[in-house]
Amino acid sequence: MIEVKNLVKHFGDKKAVNDISFTVNDNEVLGFLGPNGAGKSTTMNMLTGYISMTSGEIKICGIDILENPIEAKKKIGYLPEQPPLYPEMTVREYLSFAAELKGVKNIKKEIDAAARKVGLTEVMSRRVGNLSKGYKQRTGFCAALLGNPEVLILDEPTVGLDPNQIIEMRGLIKSLGREHTVILSSHILTEISAVCDRVLIINDGRIIAEDTPKNLAGRGGKAKRIIIRVDGGDDAVSAVLDGLDGVTYSKLGEGGEYEINISNASKDAGKKLFFAFAKAELPILEQREEERSLEDIFIELTKGDK
Repeated sequence: MIEVKNLVKHFGDKKAVNDISFTVNDNEVLGFLGPNGAGKSTTMNMLTGYISMTSGEIKICGIDILENPIEAKKKIGYLPEQPPLYPEMTVREYLSFAAELKGVKNIKKEIDAAARKVGLTEVMSRRVGNLSKGYKQRTGFCAALLGNPEVLILDEPTVGLDPNQIIEMRGLIKSLGREHTVILSSHILTEISAVCDRVLIINDGRIIAEDTPKNLAGRGGKAKRIIIRVDGGDDAVSAVLDGLDGVTYSKLGEGGEYEINISNASKDAGKKLFFAFAKAELPILEQREEERSLEDIFIELTKGDK
């Protein structure tokens, strides 16, 4: 488990992290999101003990990272966005070096088991500097798994992987969540939705949302998004939409296509929309409903509106 209480970090006059608190439960995968400069990477660096906090408290599996940093760090496997690899070493040499630093006892057995998990077995004898970006990422992931740490902190773990490898890695992360506490940072929001039990969004150093991906996508009540294509002029279409309660809309380029958002929408919202245009004698050429995604919510929460 990870416990964070009233965490603050200053860089000079700038407060990069502003009094945030959260927990990550055992065997939970937490998606940690935020735009560039939001304080996300700073928070993750403090969780790993890489940088110090200005004030607050971090406990890793009940161990205070300030009072007992060595023991707390033993509980963590960390994959930074740019893994600190040594290009002149072979993959096995690098992983052996990492295992020695971690105090792993049965080094060969641990390396082979971790390499199988991340699909690294076939390149163990190759030099790290000659690997593709994807295999370098896998090597860093493999190093994070050595010692079977209780907590995994993964910063952009699928960077550089091809689509098939991304799917495999998502499956791996989800399975690891059954045995480890995992914090996953990614700019690929479909990835967060696919593998995370809960999502935390940070902006301007503060937590602005925390919930399951499904609940976040449903923020704002029973909101619906409907895309329609209407055979009619802009003024006529606007007149119909302006006469409907709880409706906001925008035109999508040319061709008479509109995006319509209906707040507190019932199941028959699309039917009411259809009859409103029929009454105005404006044919709807196409009408489809779309679910609000985590990406939609992320943009709404972080685009600058307070």
